[in-house]
Amino acid sequence: MATTARRADRWAGVVSFLDSPWAAPAVVLVVLATGAALLAAWYGVSAVSAFWFGSIGSWYGFTSGTLVRAVPLILTGLGVAIAFRAGVFNIGADGQLLAGATAAAYVGLEWSAALGHASLPAALILGTAAGALWAGVAALLRARFGVLEVISTLMLNFVATDLVAFLVRGPLQEPLHIYPQSATLPSVARLPTFGPTTQLHWGLALALVLAGAVWWFLARTAAGFRLRIVGANPFAAAVTGRVRVTRVAAWAFLASGALAGLAGAIEITAVTYALYDNLSPGYGFTAIAVAVLAGLNPVGVVFAGVLFAALETGATAMQRDAGVPSVWASVVEAALILILVAGASIRARAGNRHLRDAAS
Repeated sequence: MATTARRADRWAGVVSFLDSPWAAPAVVLVVLATGAALLAAWYGVSAVSAFWFGSIGSWYGFTSGTLVRAVPLILTGLGVAIAFRAGVFNIGADGQLLAGATAAAYVGLEWSAALGHASLPAALILGTAAGALWAGVAALLRARFGVLEVISTLMLNFVATDLVAFLVRGPLQEPLHIYPQSATLPSVARLPTFGPTTQLHWGLALALVLAGAVWWFLARTAAGFRLRIVGANPFAAAVTGRVRVTRVAAWAFLASGALAGLAGAIEITAVTYALYDNLSPGYGFTAIAVAVLAGLNPVGVVFAGVLFAALETGATAMQRDAGVPSVWASVVEAALILILVAGASIRARAGNRHLRDAAS
């Protein structure tokens, strides 16, 4: 009996720690420290040094590498967080990003002569709308025919990838028809950088503003409260008669796609300046990990996006400068997510046990 009580006390301490706001940062620090120690033991200190200076250890690496890569992760992570908060499992952020990138490239290439300096805002707006429309296909299938959004959004990713591959080898291919990419966007359709010596662009400021806006919407508005209620328990929300569950979920789906589409439009107008095959290295899938690590909190998404961007840019520099495989970053990302998912499972089981004890 005493042994059982001591075990229960230990688990209570674990659950209390997991519920604290310091749990996720502590897990991140422990996993990063462990990964760095193993990396130094197997490949030497030079590998850790290359990772450090390629991600956050140098001003250029941090601003022109990590922060630039963080922008699409933050925006798609915000989209995933909104969808998941509403109980919508949007796995198609990658396809929605490609839809937004395609629309922005088309506007920049075909309309810039007519629109002039208005072509940049037009590209961003239509890219956002294209992402929402791409998500709208899955939202319609879910609402009208009961198609699981996990399946439909996943399949739409492949459709978007093949569509881009067709366009850059056909209607949008560069004039010489040599490379599988579009022509380069004119300067009027490009998002400006913060200065001539950096690649950091104003998309970061837009991402931070949107993160604050999403936080305010979810935490301070009635519509955000309805969205959270639908995600927490759609059946209870429907019983109240005051929440239209299907409509709320559909709007969350569209907002999620819009943010991913904006990420694609910014990637085209601020980073690549052209549409090409394999434009996204999996931003939409990494965004799921970003949102999960952040606990679906918009402010946490910003920090998680920067963390994952640092891991990926550092891994690229480590492979280039020290010859260490960049898959190390994927291993660390997977370890983070697995530990956090395990912690969520422990919290859920502890909560269910508490309810059973209270009922008895």
